[in-house]
Amino acid sequence: MLEKKEELFEAIREALVTFDVEALKKMVLQAVQRGVKAERIVDVMSEGMERVGQKYEAGEYFVSELIIAGETMKDALEVLEPYMEEATDGKLGTAVVATVAGDLHNIGKNIFVTLMTTAGFKVIDLGVDVSADKIVEAVKEHSPDVLGLSALLTTNLEQFPIIVEKLKTEGVRDAVKVIIGGATVTEEYARQAGVDGYAKTAIAGVNICKDWLNEDQT
Repeated sequence: MLEKKEELFEAIREALVTFDVEALKKMVLQAVQRGVKAERIVDVMSEGMERVGQKYEAGEYFVSELIIAGETMKDALEVLEPYMEEATDGKLGTAVVATVAGDLHNIGKNIFVTLMTTAGFKVIDLGVDVSADKIVEAVKEHSPDVLGLSALLTTNLEQFPIIVEKLKTEGVRDAVKVIIGGATVTEEYARQAGVDGYAKTAIAGVNICKDWLNEDQT
């Protein structure tokens, strides 16, 4: 049975890489029917998205393919939503999320937004290519518990410390937990950038944010 599940997982990853949305939705439901938890299925799809990112970095895929892959996964996530753990209608906390200036990558951000919403956060999604000034203004306006920032390309990583410094200048750095993610982000870089957390996957990021909020409530 495990071998068959692994075959199904590999087919899910491949469907994402080839943008076969109908096959992906069908296999996602098959996995649920076999008793696989929705969160595990999301993890498998995230692994497929990592392959898409690798093809992008290798020059095999371009921005258009990244967008198509993101939409493909979004459709599959909608199929999975009824099987996710029950959301709490934003009662867990508020998060502002953005892809930083100069970066049009939205796959990881969109997955993170969907999972954060499902987990019970109210999410303000600022979109892609968002300036540091706009991000800081959103933090001041919405007073979020969490600020989630994403960047795919190494050339855009410099935005993270810039945003942290602007948060300090505006006197709101200590009021919000900052978490960053993206294919080229490392834990070491996160420490250097002065943020509170780093996540390799969207699921890991959600778990970190939930832990932060639970700590604040104890």
